[in-house]
Amino acid sequence: MSHKDLIIINNEKIFKENEAFYCDNLDLKVLPEELNNYYQVQYIVRSSKKKSYQKINLRNIKIGSNFLKFIYFVIKTLKIPKANYLIISITPYTFFSFLLLFIFNKKKRTFLYLFSSGHEEYKYILGRYFVWIYNIMYKIVTSNSKVIVNHERLFDKKKSYLINASRLDEDWFKNYKNALLDKVRFLYVGRINPEKGVLQFIKMLDKAKFDFNFSIVSNKIEKNISNKNIIQLGYVADSKSLINIYDEHNIMILPSFTEASPYVLDESLSRRRPVIIFDDIEYIVRGKVGVFVSKRNIDSFSSTTKYIMDHYLEIQKNIEKNVLPTKKNMTKQISDIIENKNS
Repeated sequence: MSHKDLIIINNEKIFKENEAFYCDNLDLKVLPEELNNYYQVQYIVRSSKKKSYQKINLRNIKIGSNFLKFIYFVIKTLKIPKANYLIISITPYTFFSFLLLFIFNKKKRTFLYLFSSGHEEYKYILGRYFVWIYNIMYKIVTSNSKVIVNHERLFDKKKSYLINASRLDEDWFKNYKNALLDKVRFLYVGRINPEKGVLQFIKMLDKAKFDFNFSIVSNKIEKNISNKNIIQLGYVADSKSLINIYDEHNIMILPSFTEASPYVLDESLSRRRPVIIFDDIEYIVRGKVGVFVSKRNIDSFSSTTKYIMDHYLEIQKNIEKNVLPTKKNMTKQISDIIENKNS
């Protein structure tokens, strides 16, 4: 293990209890844990009062209970010689952290990791007339740091470094189970946010004329869902339990209006379960077999669903041709980028 220091600065909110740390976002648990195999990671995050489910196996976590405390932890790292910095996404907290690093001449050792461009998310959060606020932050940070992205469309290829994002380990490729095909068993895994399109999808699904079940795995329970065919499973923290849930369903649904490189797509394909997306995010297919694109209306969706169910076993055999990335490959790529750009 390397003794080099890596400071990860993230807007993620972390819950602390009895000297243990918890978060909601599995992605932002996996990344610092895996990178800690290559560096001495210090993780600077925000404070959450809400109990979370994902325990982070990392000791050096600094939780900023407010903005000033958050910035204070960043300032304390400035005395660490030759430390590298990895900023995850662009938010007001990470933006002002970047300005601080820029002022103290840490630009050459500062890396930015973008899960998505952020413009679409801010449009849903602030409204399209206020996206310019984010755009200013985006231009300043991306112009003055080395940008790591997980999709070609996120940034100029000449100015960014592309990785294959993943949270898959070897367990996802073991003990395959045959899918139950007696009826359509849809599955959604993710947040229930406006840009994820889940509630709009449910309204469309109410018009379906075929027999189905639809299970939702999310950290939020939506009280206004009345369709008896829809089951809310709550949050699932354990990966083995999540694997079992994928195996109990036969089609994964990703109804988002915007995405970058969604981990759930690879998770579903690793369990040989086909995926339906809508044409808004057709760009995420990237040549992967087993991902079907539907128009966002019940007729097109029903037709796509019927085709999958009618050709299911053939589709599964084709899915096996995919070469899917793993979280070990992902963190090795990030580590190589950091090392090569500082050598």
